[in-house]
Amino acid sequence: MKERTLGADGPVVSAIGLGCMTMTGGYGGRPDRAEMVKLLQAAVDLGVTFFDTAEIYGPHANEELVGEALAPYLDRVTVATKFANAIDPVERKPIGRMLRPDEVASAVEGSLRRLGVEAIDLYYQHRVNPAYPIEEFAGAVKELIEAGKVKRYGMSEAAASTIRRAHAVQPVTAVQSEYSLWWRRPEEEVLAACEELGIGFVPYSPLGKGFLTGTVGTTFDKDNDLRARIPRFGADALQHNVAMVELVQSFATANGVTPAQIALAWLLARKPWIVPIPGTTKLHRLEENLAAADVTLSADELDRLTEASARIEIEGGRYPDELEAQTNL
Repeated sequence: MKERTLGADGPVVSAIGLGCMTMTGGYGGRPDRAEMVKLLQAAVDLGVTFFDTAEIYGPHANEELVGEALAPYLDRVTVATKFANAIDPVERKPIGRMLRPDEVASAVEGSLRRLGVEAIDLYYQHRVNPAYPIEEFAGAVKELIEAGKVKRYGMSEAAASTIRRAHAVQPVTAVQSEYSLWWRRPEEEVLAACEELGIGFVPYSPLGKGFLTGTVGTTFDKDNDLRARIPRFGADALQHNVAMVELVQSFATANGVTPAQIALAWLLARKPWIVPIPGTTKLHRLEENLAAADVTLSADELDRLTEASARIEIEGGRYPDELEAQTNL
């Protein structure tokens, strides 16, 4: 597996990481835990050294899974996790508010315990809490770094101005936000800020929550699949948005690869400090995604794909309004 440096100060990680959220639910049903342990360990064998989880996934169950599976490999991998929501430790459910800066220190203790590590490799602020200055959260993480409980600070779905303010208090190693051929808002300001400040960028949902693979159906379990609430996955929107899938498929056919590999190769070609983290619960999809690191598109192909995809108007928001309101702050 090829490697990339995530930000000016490292770490060096596999060019494609693994997003672990769906291994404990989110896109329909809850996968078998033992099988997910095997999948995580298979990912290490295949060269993945960058794994992404969060306290809110489960809640807590995802960190526990990742901690168990990767325990034998901690000297070989970089594990990122995230904080943002206040979670009842007994009920293991969000209690309807975001963490305050003074609560970050207690949140990290839970993540350390569940992951079975002495220090978090990369600790993202999952969402910005507008009730407090971002400088206070950056300062809280700075104290954890000084205490040896966190190695590096990250941010997720933050606006460029917020990233700059936080970075002035505690250098930000990586920013994680949604980015793909059908969601390109980071190109407006965030990527430029990351390049200027030497911050790595980690696209989540790089395959459009499965849409860009061309394998997603048209109905979703309203009780277990987040996509049932997402406007661009509505029946009418999907019928309109299939134009993007057809575009990606045309490039895949021309190159003898899969649509997923084209979507990931496009992201990898954007900047050398971009490390996408596609998620999956299937070994053959993991192998397919990782093979994208060896797919090279010509400059002409990249230009044509970039320009053609930008001309396609996507119907529907990428999140319900209440979730979208928590981003780009």
